[in-house]
Amino acid sequence: MKQIFSILLIAVTAICSAQKTEIYVIGNIHDSVPNYHPKILLDMLDKIGPDIILHEVDKKGMEDYAKGNGLTENEIRASNLYSKKNPNTLRLPFEFEGRNQYRKDHGMVPTDNLSVKLIDSLYKAKQLTPKESKIYETFNSLTQELIKIAEGAPEKFNNSSTDRIAEKRQNSQYHELLKITDSRPEFSKRYVTKPNGEKISYKDGFKKMSDFWDLRNKTMAQNIYNIAQQYPGTKIVVLTGFLHRYYLIKELKKLNRQNYILKEFYE
Repeated sequence: MKQIFSILLIAVTAICSAQKTEIYVIGNIHDSVPNYHPKILLDMLDKIGPDIILHEVDKKGMEDYAKGNGLTENEIRASNLYSKKNPNTLRLPFEFEGRNQYRKDHGMVPTDNLSVKLIDSLYKAKQLTPKESKIYETFNSLTQELIKIAEGAPEKFNNSSTDRIAEKRQNSQYHELLKITDSRPEFSKRYVTKPNGEKISYKDGFKKMSDFWDLRNKTMAQNIYNIAQQYPGTKIVVLTGFLHRYYLIKELKKLNRQNYILKEFYE
C-alpha cells in the first residue's frame, strides 16, 4: 500500500509540476555584437518555445515594436522572427509605464550622466578624497569586469555568478556613488532645467535616479508576476538588459507563491 501511495504521489507531483508556469529571465545585450545577435537569441527562443514573450518596454514602446519603426535591438528582431514562425505567441510589455518621460520630468535625466561625468573629472584631477576615489575605482572595476563577461557566450552573462557581480556594480552606481554626490558641494551647485522650467541640482537629480532604479525594477517584477498570474501554465520568456536580471529574479522569488518555476534557457 505504501508503495502504491508513493507512486501516486510522484505522479501527482509530476503533473502539478508540468502545469506550473515557467519563467525564463534572459539577460540581453541590446545591440548586435559578434558574440550576441538576433540569430543567437532566436535559437534560444526556439529551444524554449515560449507562449509569451515579455519586452522591456512600456505600452507605447510595444506599439513601436509591433510597427517595426526601424528598431534594431536584438530582442525585437529575434522576437519578430520567432513570432512569424509562431503567430500565436503573445508579446507584452513589462516596463515601468512612461519610463523615459518620467525620468525627464523628475530631472533624473540628464543629471545622472552629468553626475558620473563630474565624478570622473574630479577623480582625474585628483580632487576626490581617498575614500571617494576608492568608491569610484570600485565602480569602474566592476563595470570593466562585466564588459569582459559580456564578450562571451550568453551563458556567461546569464548565471548566478554574473548576477552577483551585476548586483554589486548596480549597488555601486546607485548607492555608493551617492556618498560622493551627497557630500561634495560641486553637485549641489550645478543644475539642469526640467521640462516644466524648474531647476534641479545634480545632487538631487542623481538621488532621484538612484531611488528610481529600485522602483523601476520592483515595478517590472510585479508586472511580470501579474502576467504570470493571468496566464497560468504557460512558458514565459522575459527579455531584459542583463544588468536588470539579478533584480528581477530576486523580486520574482519573493513574489512567488509556488505557482511558477524560474528556469534558465540552457537547462
